[in-house]
Amino acid sequence: MPSGRSLRRWRRATDVTPTGSHPGQAPLPGPQPALARRLGVADAVVIGLGSMVGAGVFAVWTPAAQAAGAGLLIGLVIAAVVAYCNAASSAQLAAVYPVSGGTYVYGRERLGEWWGFAAGWCFVIGKTASCAAMALTFATYAVPGAEWLQRLIALLAVAGLAAVNYRGVTRTARLTRILVTCTLVVLALVLVLLFTGEPHRELPALTGTSPYGVLQAAGLLFFAFAGYARIATMGEEVRDPAKTIPRAISIAVILAIGIYFVVGLALLRVLDPATTAAPLAAAVDAVGAAWAVPVVRIGAALASLGALLALIAGIGRTSLAMARNHDLPAWLAAVHPRYQVPHHAEIALAVVVGILVLTTDLRGVIGFSSFGVLLYYAIAHASAFTQPADQRRWPRAVNVIGLVGCVVLAVTLPWTSAVVAAALLGLALLVRRLRAPRTGPGESARS
Repeated sequence: MPSGRSLRRWRRATDVTPTGSHPGQAPLPGPQPALARRLGVADAVVIGLGSMVGAGVFAVWTPAAQAAGAGLLIGLVIAAVVAYCNAASSAQLAAVYPVSGGTYVYGRERLGEWWGFAAGWCFVIGKTASCAAMALTFATYAVPGAEWLQRLIALLAVAGLAAVNYRGVTRTARLTRILVTCTLVVLALVLVLLFTGEPHRELPALTGTSPYGVLQAAGLLFFAFAGYARIATMGEEVRDPAKTIPRAISIAVILAIGIYFVVGLALLRVLDPATTAAPLAAAVDAVGAAWAVPVVRIGAALASLGALLALIAGIGRTSLAMARNHDLPAWLAAVHPRYQVPHHAEIALAVVVGILVLTTDLRGVIGFSSFGVLLYYAIAHASAFTQPADQRRWPRAVNVIGLVGCVVLAVTLPWTSAVVAAALLGLALLVRRLRAPRTGPGESARS
């Protein structure tokens, strides 16, 4: 278990003096500029909610329903329980370690450098895939037509939102608030139409639903709930983080769970989501409100932009924390002297995501992202389990339930997504191992 000295070191890190704790590595030269603490509870909730109530609420129902059948809502409940446990562990840790990096920081401090490194890589690879998915989803809804045009629009969206993030986190929060508001207005309209329209069928019976299919659906639906990680990864930019982060995470998760459950119930009253790639648009059309289909498409496009904006911000902060500890190139640790954002990390992310939107498609990307993020939260639970009584806000049973839930959902995801994500993580661990110097006689590397 980490000592009080370890805890004090991370509290000093809020002044952004790098630890340089990678085996055999010296600290980065000179103190680095600190990120500005500008976000309050409302800003943090909006960023987390913008990540969760994003494109997932328009697109995740189809693959989940194909896996679970009539057990879709059961899968949603399981995903929500795991998400709440994850949020509890993350909030408890973030209150003690209010710096950029999220579980990358928590894993390093509570379990050791290798666990932190694994968490950081799981987050980066999973959420980078999510960025590409959000960009492609935006383009699909905004510009139906030629594939090359959709990819070009997706690339422009990535570049434009990266530029917004580059200008400072308050601009990110402000634009995210606008996009979230538009999304919620569209969802409210959809729900009014679906609940006031004549239902076309009874809620389906659970006969023929397999437990494996329900668990796989829960893993896919978890993709939609994982956005609250962005609140914790932006710990250096939140005012009074020990109070703000736990409160914002709890509020954002509870709101998102409520929204998804109501939307899922409304869909099942009208149609089978497994039969269409755009279930919300198909549902409003089925209740005789074809005029609202373009509104739904606009809402889906705006939701995708909101999720992409928050993703870019969160990944940039985790990359910053990893670069400070030499787990990524030191160039990524730069903080812009005027805008006080990790501008090199965000530029690099925009380039990688741009390449992905030009070369990949949406197939399997949700499963890939969910696998990485579920492992990320498994490490968060293990980290929270080690916290002493004076740092705990929830009983250890929450950490155990969340850890088991993350592992179970990860292994039930489509095997191709899981294998590719695991292979990338294994490759990163191997490269780190090869780069780490061998310990001399009488020395021991921190594990």
